[in-house]
Amino acid sequence: MRYLALGDSYTCGEQVSAGESWPVQLAALLRRHGAAVADPQIVARTGWTTSELSAGLDQAAPSGRFDLVSLLIGVNDQYRSGEVEAYRLGFRALLRRAVSYAGGDPGRVVVLSIPDWGATPFAEGRDRAKIAAEIDRFNAINRAETEQAGARYADITPVSRATRGPGPESNVAPDGLHPSAGMHAAWARLALPQALAALGRPSR
Repeated sequence: MRYLALGDSYTCGEQVSAGESWPVQLAALLRRHGAAVADPQIVARTGWTTSELSAGLDQAAPSGRFDLVSLLIGVNDQYRSGEVEAYRLGFRALLRRAVSYAGGDPGRVVVLSIPDWGATPFAEGRDRAKIAAEIDRFNAINRAETEQAGARYADITPVSRATRGPGPESNVAPDGLHPSAGMHAAWARLALPQALAALGRPSR
């Protein structure tokens, strides 16, 4: 089965190895649950906003039908002080594209909430409460759009807020901003039930 993962630095696995990004770890978990899923085709780049992901998809032009499509996008829209309604329009358009890649079946699309970068060491000295509130507003939009479209949703934001400073057991990569391999693993586990449901397989 084919899996397409769309997003930004969180999806492409900035600061971790290629095999440690959450989409690759999710594919491995799916295989352990009996779903013959190939490693994902990833269309994602560090720093991408909704509009930049859309342009990236124009260039990558994924072809054929995918059995599973994941979408995690919006942190850079928030970071660049983007307007929430502009994000709504950009996210809605990307979600429509994700559904089209899934052969028109929204049940095969899994959206992940935006992690809270304000909980990381990188945000030291910034207004963490303001960042969290903005992330929550953006996530309220992507959740509502996901539910309206009939796609599936995995909320990874709470676990993203359980971060610690860089170290052997850290949930944060050495740059103090991006998630560690362990945090990617936690996100993959949270996405697993929705991905299994998307593929018509029971959780176990």
